[in-house]
Amino acid sequence: MTDTEVAPATPARPTEKSRDGRRRAWIITGMLVVFMMINFADKSILGLAADSIREDLGLSATQFGTANSAFFLLFSIFGAVGGLLADRVRPRWLLLGMVVLWSVSQTPLALGAGVAMLFTSRIVLGAAEGPAFPIAQQTALSWFPNSRRNLPSALVTAGTTFGVVLAAPGLTWVITEHGWRSAFGVVAVAGVLWALVWAFIGGEGRHAVATNPDTADTAATATTIGSEPPSSNVGYRRILGTRTWIGVTAGYFSTYWMVALTVAWLPSYLHDGLGYAKAASANLVALLWAVNAVTLLGQAGLTGWLLRRGVASRWARARVGGITLLASAAGCLALGLGQGGPLTVLLLIAGFGICGVMVTIAVTTVAEIAPAARRGGALGIMNGVVTTAGLIAPILVGRLVDAQGAAGYGNAVLVSAVVLLLGGTAVVTLVNPARDRQRLAQ
Repeated sequence: MTDTEVAPATPARPTEKSRDGRRRAWIITGMLVVFMMINFADKSILGLAADSIREDLGLSATQFGTANSAFFLLFSIFGAVGGLLADRVRPRWLLLGMVVLWSVSQTPLALGAGVAMLFTSRIVLGAAEGPAFPIAQQTALSWFPNSRRNLPSALVTAGTTFGVVLAAPGLTWVITEHGWRSAFGVVAVAGVLWALVWAFIGGEGRHAVATNPDTADTAATATTIGSEPPSSNVGYRRILGTRTWIGVTAGYFSTYWMVALTVAWLPSYLHDGLGYAKAASANLVALLWAVNAVTLLGQAGLTGWLLRRGVASRWARARVGGITLLASAAGCLALGLGQGGPLTVLLLIAGFGICGVMVTIAVTTVAEIAPAARRGGALGIMNGVVTTAGLIAPILVGRLVDAQGAAGYGNAVLVSAVVLLLGGTAVVTLVNPARDRQRLAQ
């Protein structure tokens, strides 16, 4: 008996299944948002407790910057490896294992470990968190077709900002009232609780590789953008060699440069470089991350609206992201040249608060050109490349501050303006998903 013969007799059942599927998709997306919130709360502790940690452990600015960069020592490598592994192992179990390891790696610092364990803990935490973002995105995207991916992808990305928005005032209070070690204990417990829930409800959707790599997902995407879907046999080298992959990776690199500076040095920059009180600095950090979350969701709504009306992804995604990066470059340039004054907060928002939209754009664009069977690897390798910014930026700022004092912060922001300018230009000039998807299909 065919589906068409059954449908008239039981009209409600397909609808119920569809509703159950949509409900499950959004529940999983919500879990992944919390996953990324914990992920960035973990990252933010060193920046929020910078002065206390440096004083307690006797670290110079360069040493503290190196401690932040130690997090990224294995982060990029494991990000790429984890993405490739996610094409072969169910992401559900990879996510579970990562969160457990996050909690384990931070426990020694909560219990009183010293400088050596600080570095060791950050290296292990970086290795465990390296694949987190690409695998979380891959899992979320497996529940939605291409034209509906911008919002769930933006929400997962916004989880990073929600994490810091809550962590900035919350962990600052914990650090002030109970000491910086207590903050590590708080995020470790949060990771364990998330893992317990995910073990029971986690999973992948029907657009996952294991379900149907070449029909359900690729057919829907091809219809959306008007070109043939690339075969699952397309090699990673061809995907990584497209101008689209190169362009969004360059743009994402510039965004991650700003993320690394924000997490590691923004509180100190606001306090020591711009003269804000510590409480005001924490509130400004929360504000900038909140603006980033709003911008992410606004971009998702705009891009999804444009795509559903037939606007090419080159315009609906790439031009939106590229122009945003160029606007951020202008904000950083003005800040670095000391042009703030009464407009300082607006320039901080332009420089640090809106460039995060490129993360979602990069992810959904790569998912658009890569076949489902290669998506995890393409996203993981991109993540591995861009997160090298987190290895470079904190050390650079530390050295500038040690050599130049407070003026070093301004010069670091000028360097960031150049990085954003290059990234935005690459996105605007190189990215064309329809063109590269068609080439990969040949």
